[in-house]
Amino acid sequence: MARDLATLACTECKRRNYTTTRNKKVQTDRIEIKKYCRFDRRHTLHREVK
Repeated sequence: MARDLATLACTECKRRNYTTTRNKKVQTDRIEIKKYCRFDRRHTLHREVK
């Protein structure tokens, strides 16, 4: 299977808030997306963690 499940963690509070899928063959780097963090109550950068 080419798609992989990725967990996104907030860079501010370090909590794992979101999960998403990504294509391993096309996107080889870790995902970085600006998303809403309900604990910080603002949009922050979320990075993929293992």
